[in-house]
Amino acid sequence: MHGRTSLHHPIEPGELSFELRVPAKVVFGWGKRSTIGEVAASLGRRAWIVAGSRTLEAAGVPQEMEKRLAEKGIETRRVTCASREPETSDVDEAVAAIRPQLKDGDCLIAVGGGSTIDLAKAVAGLVTQRETAPVRDYLEGVGRGLKLVEAPLPLIAVPTTSGTGTEATKNAVISSYDPLFKKSLRDERLVPSAVLIDPELTVSNSPEVTAHSGMDAITQLIESYVTKKATRLTKALCREGLRAAIPAIEVAYKEPTNRAAREAMSYAAWLSGVTLANSGLGMAHGVAAALGVHCKAPHGLACAVMLVPSMKANLQLCYRDFAQIGELIAGGAVGSDEMDADLAIVNLEMLATSLGIPKRLRELGVREDQLAPLVAASRGNSMSGNPRDLSDNELLEVLTTIW
Repeated sequence: MHGRTSLHHPIEPGELSFELRVPAKVVFGWGKRSTIGEVAASLGRRAWIVAGSRTLEAAGVPQEMEKRLAEKGIETRRVTCASREPETSDVDEAVAAIRPQLKDGDCLIAVGGGSTIDLAKAVAGLVTQRETAPVRDYLEGVGRGLKLVEAPLPLIAVPTTSGTGTEATKNAVISSYDPLFKKSLRDERLVPSAVLIDPELTVSNSPEVTAHSGMDAITQLIESYVTKKATRLTKALCREGLRAAIPAIEVAYKEPTNRAAREAMSYAAWLSGVTLANSGLGMAHGVAAALGVHCKAPHGLACAVMLVPSMKANLQLCYRDFAQIGELIAGGAVGSDEMDADLAIVNLEMLATSLGIPKRLRELGVREDQLAPLVAASRGNSMSGNPRDLSDNELLEVLTTIW
């Protein structure tokens, strides 16, 4: 039995060793989208706006931004994109559309969820390259292994969901369905030049999007807390994010216009992006990526389904960390590390149920004969950070148990 582990343990020798990567400028606050003109003026003279949501279009958000940009003398162009996770063809088509018109002083503005921002990051990286190769050639593990040479276009990320945290990371996740893969374009310079987070933009999110994106953020915070590369600093940021998200997500789900809940979830999502960018992820995200490409499961939903199973799989190595998470959720310690770690898992199971998250992979449309291919497809970058090194048979056993 482990004794009680305090959240306030003293700093140990050598514990404070880390690097921290964050965007150069972050503007956060209700209604702050009104500052887009000032933010963009510091980066360029013409902005390509990437916005994929019909809901945003109907609400007039891109039009409002065009007006604010015009007030600062910034010319604008629109880039159309699909309202789904970006595919290689989406990137290549957007790059082909922009490249002939590119000129000095251009920048990109991504207004949307994680998929829109990932698309814009990939476009920002490729559109400036002298070599006109397709994005596949730059993705990890596929293609020709090309690296970005020329600097990407400056990018402003304006997230409209509270989930992926991609506004804080150096990679763009791109999918293909022929052949099947979900891979990252990764470069330090793909971290957005500026991030503008306006929680008011998330008010129009459906309950389903609120639940899935919010659970994605919570999964990122928990996985970042226990990953092999976690530091004292990233753990502190994870705890701060969980303190914000755990009490807020159900409120945002049930009361979409609740300002405090929306602000808390946007804050937690941002912190989850910072922590995943600096300490990595784990099994839940590794499997979620495979579920996305093989079963077309929405990313946030897949993460939500895999959170508790991944915690159970890692429990023997993570009692103390999960106990600290349990203490945060419960508002105080209950007993031993084992008791509080188990309580964390139980409370997260209850939270997922209250948000309508299914427990079985078959509810995501997964067939039993897909489980073995899912194991092989889960061996991506995220899985490398998992605290427990799972064999293929061990991972297959986990997936079979929840099928």
